[in-house]
Amino acid sequence: MLTRWRLVLSGRVQGIGLRFRAKMGAQQYKLTGWVRNLDDGDVELEVQGEDAAVDAYVNCLRTLPGANVTFLHAEEQDVIEETRFRIR
Repeated sequence: MLTRWRLVLSGRVQGIGLRFRAKMGAQQYKLTGWVRNLDDGDVELEVQGEDAAVDAYVNCLRTLPGANVTFLHAEEQDVIEETRFRIR
């Protein structure tokens, strides 16, 4: 079953290549969505795919080398039609 989540990661999450690694990870797990930096230093994502793949992907984001995710806010979203994961 497809699921979509909006995530906001706080902590040391900018300036470490997180957006690029988020895109590469999404491609590995066959997920769609997007990622962008926020002005306050957080990183925001929307990610969509099979439940298990999204869960595994989110767990990887929490432990990216060089990052220090101190808070992860997640909200379920409506599934939409899209074909890729992009950096905004």
